[in-house]
Amino acid sequence: MARTRAGARRDAADEALIRTLYEQHGGALLAYAIRLTGDRAAAEDAVQETLIRAWRNPEALTEAKGSVRGWLLTVERNLITDRFRARAARPAEVAEVSEEIATVPVERDHADGVVEALVMTQALEQLSPEHREVLRSIYFQRLSVAEAAAQLGIPPGTVKSRVHYALRALKTSYAGGTGGLKEVAV
Repeated sequence: MARTRAGARRDAADEALIRTLYEQHGGALLAYAIRLTGDRAAAEDAVQETLIRAWRNPEALTEAKGSVRGWLLTVERNLITDRFRARAARPAEVAEVSEEIATVPVERDHADGVVEALVMTQALEQLSPEHREVLRSIYFQRLSVAEAAAQLGIPPGTVKSRVHYALRALKTSYAGGTGGLKEVAV
């Protein structure tokens, strides 16, 4: 279908309007949006949406109704505010686990961490006090084998041996093994 000359002129005028608005006010709009959002990509989206609103409402861009830049900045601020409110109103997304598609959660479900911590705590409680002390020194206090040996008053070889047997017992317990952890001793 052929376009009419009036339609082509209107499109050219619209393009010229948006280009002029961007040349005159684009830098100020972008700087203001970056200051409000702290994110350049989101700021660029806000500038683009502001210019689309200006294109849809050219009657609001007359100087008789006030400052064009003021109108543009107000529209942009309102757009950014609406986006923040919309994001705050929605609950955080938790990924669903499916066999066909593995999705990455937007916000990790903390329930898995709680369960893992409980299972690990129970497994640690089943270790002998000597094994727990060695693991606490090496993994939680981040001591070297020599430092752990000095702190615990035992030879470095004993520290290594206890760590080995304690980790083996934890692995068995954590993996759901039925073997008792108290049976492991050095």
